[in-house]
Amino acid sequence: MAFVSNTDDLFDSIIMADDRFHDEGYQEGFEEGTRQGTIEGRNHGMLHGAKLGAEVSFYYGFALAWKCLLQNSSDVKARKRLKAMESLIGLIQNFPYVDPQYEKLQEDMERVRAKFRQVCSLLNVATDFKEYVSGSTGMSF
Repeated sequence: MAFVSNTDDLFDSIIMADDRFHDEGYQEGFEEGTRQGTIEGRNHGMLHGAKLGAEVSFYYGFALAWKCLLQNSSDVKARKRLKAMESLIGLIQNFPYVDPQYEKLQEDMERVRAKFRQVCSLLNVATDFKEYVSGSTGMSF
């Protein structure tokens, strides 16, 4: 009777092989997909984080340079421009660099961009700088 039991086990393992291989394949695929997804997500995050950091850094350098240029001016318009510049610098300095899961990142970034556009408008400077790259500058302080 033990022989019949071994035969039943043999047939069961053959019949159930499809299910077992399916389950093993699913588990291996799930683990590999999780690993690849983590790698791709990390790369995607680093790329977009670097772009965002470069953009904020550009705004900060722009604001600091113009602040230096406007500080010694006694013009009434220069004071208004300087106040807007300091506001932009303040937004950038309070930007949440260290919290990768900051929920209002997009909102804060839009505020920085809007303030940058306002500052450019006050300075009579194009926000895309294409005109200045080609050499036709008509800037006035």
